[in-house]
Amino acid sequence: MGVLDRLSRLIRANLNDLLRRAEDPEKILNQALEDMRQALKEARLEVAGAGAELKKLERERQRYAEQAAAWKAKAAEALKIGREDLAREALKRKQQAEALAEGFHEPIEAQQQVVARLKTQLRALEAKIAEAERRRKLLLARKKGVEAAEAVRRMESKVDAHPALEVFEEMEARLLEMEDRHEALASMDREVDLEAELAQLGAEREVDEELAALKRELGLNP
Repeated sequence: MGVLDRLSRLIRANLNDLLRRAEDPEKILNQALEDMRQALKEARLEVAGAGAELKKLERERQRYAEQAAAWKAKAAEALKIGREDLAREALKRKQQAEALAEGFHEPIEAQQQVVARLKTQLRALEAKIAEAERRRKLLLARKKGVEAAEAVRRMESKVDAHPALEVFEEMEARLLEMEDRHEALASMDREVDLEAELAQLGAEREVDEELAALKRELGLNP
């Protein structure tokens, strides 16, 4: 399992735990980013460790290669002084050193692939962290927008449901009732005044009629 796979499992486990506990979204995002940063540190350590192991293998191969060269030089020196037996022994040691040096070829090649793969995963993780930081900023901005809208909604609800508004509404209803009552009474007063005026006119007409009749009886008509 690669370093990214292991770290992804760890991050998912931490986030699932936060989600089960219904933590604040901002806390979840921060925890996810912190887990990724911690994973990046561990990945860098793993890359460094793999690189160190590669250098160790390369040093070992170089050491045996240098030994082979040294034994070859000793074989040449032995031949110069006529010691072919020593030269043969030196060449055997040279071949042994070369075989040991060659034996490091496959381990070094495999370790080079490991280092390359880890570096690729490290770059991928760095890119994921950069993307996560960008998305975190966007999500937190959206969260703040939602919170602001919710705050406005709560404030509007409080304003709509505030007792003081009910007092104003009740007072307005009472004033409307008083105005209606006043208008009704005023209308009744106008009707009474009109009836009184009409009655007065009727009474004066009756008086005029009786006065005219009395004048006729008395022969006072012109």
